[in-house]
Amino acid sequence: MTRREGEAAPMRQPLRWLLLSALVIILDLGSKLLASALLTYARPVEVLPVFNLTLLHNPGAAFSFLAGHDGWQRWLFALIAVGASVGLTVWLTRLKRGETWLAAALALIIGGALGNLYDRLVHGYVVDFLSFHWGSHYFPAFNLADTAITLGALGLIVESLRDVRRARA
Repeated sequence: MTRREGEAAPMRQPLRWLLLSALVIILDLGSKLLASALLTYARPVEVLPVFNLTLLHNPGAAFSFLAGHDGWQRWLFALIAVGASVGLTVWLTRLKRGETWLAAALALIIGGALGNLYDRLVHGYVVDFLSFHWGSHYFPAFNLADTAITLGALGLIVESLRDVRRARA
């Protein structure tokens, strides 16, 4: 297949970005292993006045969505993680040269999704341990995989805003 005039060349070795995904998985699973070994379940350890380390198990999704159900949600969220990871990996292979920001964002989301997928398949829940609060108001606990997914999603938003600006220019 030949390139049209003005069309960007394909990214060289786009799958190398999966190394970033692997790093996210390693850091995520390692931090969850440490949290599980060193923290007592549901007993906060204050690190800062607004931040605790608190070991929690989340059988649901973000903000404990569907956590109170009988366990079917484990497989639904696992299926979503696999589908999203495959879809994002295909997208990654189709990136053009210069789409570095987009590649990093996709890799972060893939790594986060697979880190949480491991927990769901092995434990039946996701290990969370990062807990921010303001006074008695607590933000739902999360982990490094969730952080990577959030950063990746923000990267996708930034990239789409940049595309809109380029289109207008």
